[in-house]
Amino acid sequence: MTRVTVASVRIATWNVNSIRARVERVVSWLERSEVDVLLLQETKVKDEQFPSLLFEAAGYEVTCHGLNQWNGVAIVSRVGITDVQRGFDGQPTWGDPGVVEARAIGATCAGVRLWSVYVPNGRTLEDPHYEYKLRWLAALRDQAAQWTAAGEPLALMGDWNVAPLDEDVWDIAVFDGATHVSPPEREAFAAFADAGLVEVTRELAPGKYTYWDYQRLRFPRNEGMRIDFAWTSPALAEHVQQVWIDRDERKGKGASDHVPVVLELART
Repeated sequence: MTRVTVASVRIATWNVNSIRARVERVVSWLERSEVDVLLLQETKVKDEQFPSLLFEAAGYEVTCHGLNQWNGVAIVSRVGITDVQRGFDGQPTWGDPGVVEARAIGATCAGVRLWSVYVPNGRTLEDPHYEYKLRWLAALRDQAAQWTAAGEPLALMGDWNVAPLDEDVWDIAVFDGATHVSPPEREAFAAFADAGLVEVTRELAPGKYTYWDYQRLRFPRNEGMRIDFAWTSPALAEHVQQVWIDRDERKGKGASDHVPVVLELART
């Protein structure tokens, strides 16, 4: 495989659970953390209502994909944004009539092809949304296999709504018969490795949660889940030097129920 050139850059993913409600917090975090590119999920805003001006004032470009008050994804970058794609080829539809939801956006930043992904929740094992989730993951895996085969630096980062291992939830017994931990979901997640990708966050930031529900004092009790991940191409994985999960961003008034996950890439 031809060795690729990768810049020294910080790339993060964060489900912000409404960007308009948390924009000042997100911009402040970007400035403190010196993150170069941030992939956002669950922005819950139409494109024309995205608070781009506050990011631009901080030196970041914005590209977003939002259709209504649900879902929504975006990429903000201070190292350039090119070749934007909203949704991926073969992305399944939801509802009647079928709609391609705002759950994926791709762009190239600092020479890395990035995708911000917000995988469907699934709701319950009996809900049609569960089958939609499995179809969505399978379609993304097929596309990812093609992208990875091209040999370019690639990262699919976001809220996957899957806890791949029992250790990724505070008590697996609580999730008996629930989504996020079912064998088909875990198999769909693991299939990205079969497609040639590498999940880089677990080895470099083991034993950490990325999500705590607002209910039942889940955060103070550390009853969390690990559902935010980064699948990368081998061409990029070898350049990931560090991963950190900013648990402090779950603290305080107005926090999202997710926290940022950051990749540090080494210059080559």
